[in-house]
Amino acid sequence: MTQNTADTLSDTSSDTSHPVAPAPLTLLGLGAMGTALAEAWLAAGHPLTVWNRTAARAEPLAAKGADVAGTAAGAVAANRLVVVCLLDDESVEEALAGAELAGKDVVNLVTSTPGVARARAAWVTGRGARYLDGGIMAVPPMIGVPTAGGYVFYSGSSELFEEHRAVLAAPAGTRYVGEDAGFAALHDVALLSAMYGMFAGVAHAFAVVRGEEVDPAALAPLLSSWLTAMTGSVAATAEQLVAGDYTKGVVSNLAMQVAGVPTFLRTAEEQGVSTELLTPYFDLMKRRLAADARNGAEDLTGVVDLLRA
Repeated sequence: MTQNTADTLSDTSSDTSHPVAPAPLTLLGLGAMGTALAEAWLAAGHPLTVWNRTAARAEPLAAKGADVAGTAAGAVAANRLVVVCLLDDESVEEALAGAELAGKDVVNLVTSTPGVARARAAWVTGRGARYLDGGIMAVPPMIGVPTAGGYVFYSGSSELFEEHRAVLAAPAGTRYVGEDAGFAALHDVALLSAMYGMFAGVAHAFAVVRGEEVDPAALAPLLSSWLTAMTGSVAATAEQLVAGDYTKGVVSNLAMQVAGVPTFLRTAEEQGVSTELLTPYFDLMKRRLAADARNGAEDLTGVVDLLRA
């Protein structure tokens, strides 16, 4: 089951005369993201214990009320809820190796693959703790700013998520995507992969006009609004995948789009621009059409199946 929330810290007690005190937690890792998370929790009133390999990074947070632990094991011992925001999975294992995890709730916000997240979940739960994996869909300046739209994917123990949801929602919105500990990383990488595909298209677009008397600043809003308009195709692709009918609601079919490919390639050639960002996708489109002429009536959704082959 998927739950979508964008909660910020609030008093969940029905008796407003006895407000619930902000829950304490531990944070391991004070890089740019870790520091932003720490400041958000402190601003929300949560008692916070922090640890960082380079101790000097903790000094500004200590001035704001954080307790600074001398060791990772000491920081873990301080609170039941332990959030990890380190460089990589290897750093996570190194930091937690000497800590007593039995009875702890570990939330790992380190970017990883689904497989690595599942392995880390097994490692943590095997030591007597509950585990939640997270994928942060935000950059540090978005943390602690509700209107910025940042959020974190969470997967793993639903009980852990429900119990600590208000705490986790203080820095950014929350999106729980399932009991499978690998699902947060899966959603994270899926969205970021689409982002890089968009960046590739934007780079090609600017390269095509670069040698002309076209102001990039004037092109930017046109490009942005066009990409925004095209996002409607995301839902259409999902509907076709679910239905198994790639001809449903087609506006510009595959055959027509393949026929237009030479124009894009020729334009790039005329402008002295490499087509290396476009040709892989165009090649998949042509392969889908070549496999069966009837595919020409489809949308571009069949490319998904080629990637899975």
